[in-house]
Amino acid sequence: MSTFLLILLLLIIIAGLIGIYYVNIYNDFQSLIIRINEVESYIDNSIRDKFDNLSKSINVIKGNTDIKEELFPEIVKMRSRKFSSFELNRKLVDPMNEFYKIKEEHKELLKSESFVEIDKSLTEIEDNLTYYEEYYNSNITEYNKLVRTFPSNLIAMVNRYKEKPFFDGKDMTDDDVNDFKL
Repeated sequence: MSTFLLILLLLIIIAGLIGIYYVNIYNDFQSLIIRINEVESYIDNSIRDKFDNLSKSINVIKGNTDIKEELFPEIVKMRSRKFSSFELNRKLVDPMNEFYKIKEEHKELLKSESFVEIDKSLTEIEDNLTYYEEYYNSNITEYNKLVRTFPSNLIAMVNRYKEKPFFDGKDMTDDDVNDFKL
């Protein structure tokens, strides 16, 4: 009888240790998911702010320069469409480059308080986005490590956690080289 109790006690201890490990890894997943969701909202807000500032800059630039052609045609086309944060951020690369080119070519814009304010805001947004993207990607790396490595991958499978893409939207596991083009 005492051997039976010893084996039973050993099984209870092993089951308890497995349970504690499961809860610990599950909590690691939850912590990463919370951080990822939080920084996603910061990224979304920053990208929307970048879009809004570029939209505002159109009237300011036209009002302070002799530019007659349409500015940032991509911005006007984007107003009625819905994009993911990845897509919108990629689509704002050309308008941002055009904004900085106009800033360099038209020094008179630096006399406009509105333009300087928009420029300062865009610079701050870009700095914040760089930080947010790095933070997002580092958390995604940790999350994906848990999803792919044993034994935490068993917990991921039970909870239906799947790998998540990095902020730039690149899928490092496929053969599509177009991921790496802007």
